[in-house]
Amino acid sequence: MSERPVYLTQEGYQQLVEELNQLRTIQRPKVAQRLHDALAEGELIENAELEDARREQAFTEQRIYILEQQLRNAILIEKTSAPKDIVGIGSHITVREAGTDMPEVYHMVGSAEASPMEGKISNESPLGKVLLGKRVGDKATVRAPDGDIVFEILEIAWE
Repeated sequence: MSERPVYLTQEGYQQLVEELNQLRTIQRPKVAQRLHDALAEGELIENAELEDARREQAFTEQRIYILEQQLRNAILIEKTSAPKDIVGIGSHITVREAGTDMPEVYHMVGSAEASPMEGKISNESPLGKVLLGKRVGDKATVRAPDGDIVFEILEIAWE
């Protein structure tokens, strides 16, 4: 994994810390017990429980590694350091897609805590990239397979 910075809000940082703690203290011992129990049944080629437990162990250890790397490279987003009239990581942006009347609100976050279903978009996403540095009234164009999508920035808020 690269050593690039991982931008996180304080809330996102805390969520990653909690997930890492849960994986280390609850999930890892649970998987170890599953492995122990499956091995007690005998290491047969057809031991599906053992294979499943090994896959779960690999997934758990990989997730622990990723979280450790992200937290090691974390840069907390400071709400006070950014210009308040420019879209940046940590800002809440209200936009309207050209040809629609319905505004959409997004919270610009780092890629580690992006969740489009919750309105959290990454600074590395296509929309996030074109919104960064824009001001109210500016337009941002996202290149999509079906053609360009134009968004107008209606409001920028820093909560």
